[in-house]
Amino acid sequence: MNAERLLVHYGQVADAPYAVARLRRFILDLAVRGKLVAQDSNDEPSLELMRRAAKENWDQADLPHGWFRARIGAVLEFQYGKGLKASERFDQGPVPVFGSNGVVGFTEEPLTVRPSIIVGRKGSAGALNLCDGPSWTTDVAYFVEAPSFFNIQFLLNVLTALDLDKLGKGVKPGLSRSEAYDQIIAIPPLSEQHRIVAKLDELMGLCDRLEAARVSREMVRDGFAAASLARLDPPVSDTFQADVHFALDALPALTARPDQIKQIRQTILNLALRGKLVPQQGSDEPASDLLNRIEEKRAKLLKSGYPNPEEARTQIKKLTEQSVPGGLDALPIGWVWATLLQCSALVVDCKNKTAPYAASGIRLIRTTNVRDGRMNSNDQKFVDQKTYEIWSARCTPEPGDILITREAPMGEVCLIPAGERICLGQRMMLARLVPDTIDRNFMLYSLRDPKLMDRVQDKPIGATVQHLRVGGVETLLIPVPPLAEQRRIVAKLDAMMALCDRLEASLATTAEARRRLLDALLAEAVAPFDDRELEAAE
Repeated sequence: MNAERLLVHYGQVADAPYAVARLRRFILDLAVRGKLVAQDSNDEPSLELMRRAAKENWDQADLPHGWFRARIGAVLEFQYGKGLKASERFDQGPVPVFGSNGVVGFTEEPLTVRPSIIVGRKGSAGALNLCDGPSWTTDVAYFVEAPSFFNIQFLLNVLTALDLDKLGKGVKPGLSRSEAYDQIIAIPPLSEQHRIVAKLDELMGLCDRLEAARVSREMVRDGFAAASLARLDPPVSDTFQADVHFALDALPALTARPDQIKQIRQTILNLALRGKLVPQQGSDEPASDLLNRIEEKRAKLLKSGYPNPEEARTQIKKLTEQSVPGGLDALPIGWVWATLLQCSALVVDCKNKTAPYAASGIRLIRTTNVRDGRMNSNDQKFVDQKTYEIWSARCTPEPGDILITREAPMGEVCLIPAGERICLGQRMMLARLVPDTIDRNFMLYSLRDPKLMDRVQDKPIGATVQHLRVGGVETLLIPVPPLAEQRRIVAKLDAMMALCDRLEASLATTAEARRRLLDALLAEAVAPFDDRELEAAE
């Protein structure tokens, strides 16, 4: 085995969250294939094992010296556990009681006095636990006692490498003995097993230290990011601009994981919606005048019977019930608080019934089709023209309308893209702005505020899956800046979110490069190959 290049280049992949786990698995695979320690021709294979292997008539070619290939059923017995009555189980006692994935209690008498490996049968099927003394195994697991030709620690590693948890995924979930017994394993001489276990302990200890070092680096990075972003929320007036510049300049150092970029996005959005991202200008028309203009234009539309007489009457009635509570956070000069309905031409709920699907036709947009500010085609469903007309009776969705999910999850939003004809699915709502008033992209950003739920007046309900009431969406509190400032905010947010997009893309590219480099290094550690392949992976 040639591990020199792996050691030289490991630092280039060390920050990948999967690196140590891949390294552990690589080491384990080497161990059970006879690639981890040198063979010794003086090691004597177990005569009992030789006899059992001969009965199976397996081809023993390509195995290291003294190793034998055998079916698990020929060399091991998976013994059924037994259930215990509640009165036979104690919180304290000398004998641990194992379930499918660990100790679940204690009892007085053991089911076996020998060290054993407990294998999950139901529940955590295929999970492995080692017990080095007397134990009891319940009826949801098997216990396996190591034959004389097995070091039990080596046996545990052999079973771990088989990924038994991937078995038993059929109609009746659970690991059956027949499935386990059909697995093929390679078994070295007992003395070599002891050497392998010693080497594994040494290398897994090294992996522990590598993982601890990675976690320590992540903690330092997280602390640095948290401290930098904390200075922006709440902002310190005399150092705010310097703090913003420092945080933005440090973005590449702050970001090594997607969740860190998400945190930065939320901080940027929160600053924008509090008037801290772009400067205010005294010459801007105040938002109060903008709302008055919205009210005048909306009144003309609704009085004319828009979008239809019945819906117009409904919207007029709902508007009379709108109010903005007192005690809200102070806003910058020229900004005002308003409800979503007060900002809009109309806010409409869906038909609260599952639409009949068609094989093709008009896209039905359900809650699963709205994520991260965009419309997607995940599990896309369709409706025919007749269903579309019935489901769109209150208001026909148009490009530029804002869609809002009320459940699963609540509060996801997107704009209907240009050229799209869609039908509103269950638990969806639609907000249509008055033309030439509020910037629809500003409204979309506002509704993506991570603190949006704090601005819901009619709070979410639901004992298990929470959902927004219709009134909760209509009365969502919106901080409204002057229109000119909205446009400056949108331009700034677009630029900064594009920067975050590039950082995410860079992370994905780096992650793929790390994966390829790690694959190449691990492969070369066993079988050296052309340097050009490694250089390409780097």
